[in-house]
Amino acid sequence: MSDFIEWGALGQVLVAGLIVGAGIPALFALGLRLLAGTTTEQAPAAPGTGERPASAGAVSIGRPTPARLAGAIACLGVVVGAVAFGLVFLVSGGH
Repeated sequence: MSDFIEWGALGQVLVAGLIVGAGIPALFALGLRLLAGTTTEQAPAAPGTGERPASAGAVSIGRPTPARLAGAIACLGVVVGAVAFGLVFLVSGGH
């Protein structure tokens, strides 16, 4: 029965499936996470004052650093390139 299974081809399909099925979405998620920036919480009012400012406990989202922005652009560029390659491959008659 093992004569009918081409183990090399099965391995290639498995690797391609992991890269396309898990790698590309993971790269997309990483790109979005890098693009999101960082969050900082503002400190609450000092104890004993009895008043809390309107912004107490508010969360502000800062802009991503240039390194994070470059990483996000690289990740999302690879994802867009993979999608474009897939579309060109399918339209050209590949299967």
